[in-house]
Amino acid sequence: MPVSRGSFNRIPYIGVFAMAADKFVLAPKGFNVKERVIAESLEAKVIKVSICNSPLIGALAAGNSRGIVTSDLLEREEEKILVDSGVNVLCLKSKLTAMGNLLLVNDEGAIASPDFSKEEISRISEFLDVPVEQGTIAGLKNVGAAAVATNKGVLLHPDVTPEEVELVERVLRVPADIGTACRGVKYVGICAIANSYGALVGDTSTGPELGRFESALGFI
Repeated sequence: MPVSRGSFNRIPYIGVFAMAADKFVLAPKGFNVKERVIAESLEAKVIKVSICNSPLIGALAAGNSRGIVTSDLLEREEEKILVDSGVNVLCLKSKLTAMGNLLLVNDEGAIASPDFSKEEISRISEFLDVPVEQGTIAGLKNVGAAAVATNKGVLLHPDVTPEEVELVERVLRVPADIGTACRGVKYVGICAIANSYGALVGDTSTGPELGRFESALGFI
């Protein structure tokens, strides 16, 4: 089944603690993480690491198959683990640190929080090799927490506006739908990780919520 349930240390908010691209999944060190389940669900290499000396990988890093963007608070040892594992890293010097919450990315494009400067947007775009446009989802600046994006589709916060849907679909070049996870949580980005091959969603999510992930992310 392309969409599976899971948790980290019995916490269902998987998207806070991990991030996924088609080629790799970053998962926190020191957590009760079933690497085999993640690898089989997303068909990608699992890399155990911390970001900025924190297990909150999904909140602090965003990226696609070309690499990840995080703040310049990333430790040298952490960067070495990532680079040695084949992951390119941009340590962005910025007043913003929660890149995973503020960027929604796939291999075609990225939506960025309006709080980024033009220079920061340019650096992110060049590094990830995708067009980047600034915007909101459901009026929220933390676009990465409000959605889950892959190269097949996007699942969005259910309060998203038609104009925001149009922006997301145009920039990421995939169809979008709305949904919730973990029994009604609208911030789907904190509840799941996904790539082109599968998704791992918080284990408190209902059957209908998993079905919406399957449909929105192109697994059925």
